[in-house]
Amino acid sequence: MIVRPELEALRGDDTPQRQAQAALHAIYQGWRKAGPGQVLDAELARFGHGVLLEDLPLLSGMFDPADDTTLSVVADLISLILKQLEAEPLSQSPLRFSTNESHASVVLARQGDAALVVQAFDGASLAGRPKPASLAFPPTETFERVIAGSAQATVIKVMDQRRDGAELGFCETALQTGQVTRRLGNQAAQLLGNVQGVLLVLRLQRRLPDVGVTREYRLSDGALIHQAAGSSRDSRLELAAALLGKMGRDDAAPLLAAMAEERGSQSLRWQALRECLGLDTATGFAALCRVACRADDPLAVPAGALRAQLLETYPQLAGVNPCPA
Repeated sequence: MIVRPELEALRGDDTPQRQAQAALHAIYQGWRKAGPGQVLDAELARFGHGVLLEDLPLLSGMFDPADDTTLSVVADLISLILKQLEAEPLSQSPLRFSTNESHASVVLARQGDAALVVQAFDGASLAGRPKPASLAFPPTETFERVIAGSAQATVIKVMDQRRDGAELGFCETALQTGQVTRRLGNQAAQLLGNVQGVLLVLRLQRRLPDVGVTREYRLSDGALIHQAAGSSRDSRLELAAALLGKMGRDDAAPLLAAMAEERGSQSLRWQALRECLGLDTATGFAALCRVACRADDPLAVPAGALRAQLLETYPQLAGVNPCPA
């Protein structure tokens, strides 16, 4: 193996690398705290909190097919980092990135539940990959602008939901340079097909606060094959609730009952309710009844069905009735 002298020297003294990394980090932080970088972070934070895209001048300009000037903000940031990397090749980009054999992603900015990402898709590598058997539909809103290249794509829409899955609709579409699309992740997904050369896409995405479940459907028949909390926070809380149940922590039953009755992720609330029933039947059944009694609660119907099932199996639970007359 050939080891360049510069790398060999770093084994004894990594000071040059640390200095190069500090210099690049300082340049990047300077960009973020002044001018367009500061504006971008501020608008991205507002976008993540639900502000409409059209009310954010910089971001909306990036996704306006008739506006090419605001894209220079992205180009300037990338050029700034590349210039420093060229001068100091031992440093590493401060931007988070990921890559595999078919595509690469660079996170330009992230604030809370919103992120601005540039992605490159390699057509030759994509063509060699097997077609997916299923797709996930997360609770997100996504704007995409094709910066360069073209491709054929399939948009898969959730036409109607059923208990065990969904009826899916398929629509072929062409992607061209400058094209802007918007989709709600829980209603539609996009599957890239024939990509000519390299497709470069700017993506703006935020998590929707009131649609908390990610569902994965089999493409052949729309069967639901997996369901999970739509946010990492809810996933952590679901795991915590399951762990309390496995540990037999009956002292946590009141907390789990309160979680089940809160407004929020249906998946998290249902998990908390199940664990509460297992730890303390009386506390859990009382919470189940209260949820079933709330007509405006999306969990009222399944909670009512479970209540009826439990009452049929355990008639002694009839004495627990916290619902108002």
